[in-house]
Amino acid sequence: MHHNTHAACTTVLVGKKATLDGSTMIARNGDSYDVLVPKRFTVHPHEVLDQEEHYDSPCNHFQITLPRERLRYTSVPDGEDRYETYPDAGINELNVGMSATESVYGNPRVLGYDPLVENGLAEDSMVTVVLPYITSARDGVLRLGKIIETYGSAESNGMLFSDKDEVWYMEIATGHQWVAQRIPDDSYAVVANQMAIQEIDPDDKDNFLLGSHLLEFIEKHHLNTSFDSIDFRNIFGTQTVLDHHYNTPRVWYGQRYLNSEIDQDPMSDDLPFIRKANRKIGVEDIAYILSSHYQETPYDPLGNGSEKDKTAFRAISLNRTQDSHILQIRPDVPDEIAGVQWLSLAVSAFSPYVPFYTNITSVPKSYAVGPRKLCLDSAYWLYKMVSVIAEPHYEAFLKQVMDYKDQLHSQFLSNLEKADDEAKSADKERISSILTEASARNAELALSKTRELLQQLSMDSMSLSKLTFNMDKNL
Repeated sequence: MHHNTHAACTTVLVGKKATLDGSTMIARNGDSYDVLVPKRFTVHPHEVLDQEEHYDSPCNHFQITLPRERLRYTSVPDGEDRYETYPDAGINELNVGMSATESVYGNPRVLGYDPLVENGLAEDSMVTVVLPYITSARDGVLRLGKIIETYGSAESNGMLFSDKDEVWYMEIATGHQWVAQRIPDDSYAVVANQMAIQEIDPDDKDNFLLGSHLLEFIEKHHLNTSFDSIDFRNIFGTQTVLDHHYNTPRVWYGQRYLNSEIDQDPMSDDLPFIRKANRKIGVEDIAYILSSHYQETPYDPLGNGSEKDKTAFRAISLNRTQDSHILQIRPDVPDEIAGVQWLSLAVSAFSPYVPFYTNITSVPKSYAVGPRKLCLDSAYWLYKMVSVIAEPHYEAFLKQVMDYKDQLHSQFLSNLEKADDEAKSADKERISSILTEASARNAELALSKTRELLQQLSMDSMSLSKLTFNMDKNL
């Protein structure tokens, strides 16, 4: 059976009226089972092939015919050079964002009636066969849904789609059954490796899309757990002892940050999928959640709680986090500059979110590679080393790391504003090269500051060795 090696992610979705500037934002941490899965960043040009392409996944031999015309799109694939797999997330030239996937789990009852399909669509191919061909977030849900109904799914997964107006969260529960819900404009959602969508209204086509056979499947196999509604999470999802330690606490922490006035239990099965925050949400808030590890609670693995508390729950940012991204689609700016992909490589707790415009023609060389072995010319490895040095001396280095991230972020916001202004007054055909250069400058700034930090922390950590002994100076 095909196993998802990039499991265990955390997702945040925010509607346009819930954000500071009216952007839609979808975001996710890409976590792996392995500690080392180097990632790179790439942009695919708009292309029109001579004929349709026969696609065959190198991982599980999922096969499909792909259209000749492809939109430009960004993605964050694994470091492999020979082919592109697990291209976590990106934005295409029509400013449609997609992130895939949040691994979720169907329960044994529903999988009994509609098992997963071994060579069906899996996470390794999902962005590749969907993102270059879609014109809106809703269109993304429908294309992916059609593929699942036709070819089957190899895994249960959650996918995120966005455009300038709408944010959708979609869940594939079994081999062929799926549902999607539009996140209300004034709300946000946090998802952590379990089915999240709750009550669905099949008649409300503005806010719900569902597989063409979903209702008859539920009826035929007597799956509905409710008396007068349809609760997708209860019918298809799991509520196990593993969920209570692995998944729900992450949702609890994200909601605690955006709704501190609401008191909830980290192990509750009743955390709502959708909430309204007590304030407007910025990129910084999403970055805080996705780089968090239960700070300021007894459960922080790097904190001062008891050993039992520190290991009770799985944190959001882990040493197995390979990349974290925030896809921001901005309103009230020309379409050419609307898409920004904030990318944090390696462990988000220690790495900055670097903004890349998605209307670019290339990425800096250090971001374009993800070698398998340690190499400080690679952005992924450079950021990875900061966490290796900083984590063992977390309290000693916390302020330095936070200052480095904060100063970079302020500089990025200032740089984005300048580049926006330059692009707005430029001729259309020059915009892409202006944005490519601006993104490269942001990346280079991040890398040079990271090299400085790494140098400083490495030198400072030498005096923190346990192989030390202070004797009387006179001896």
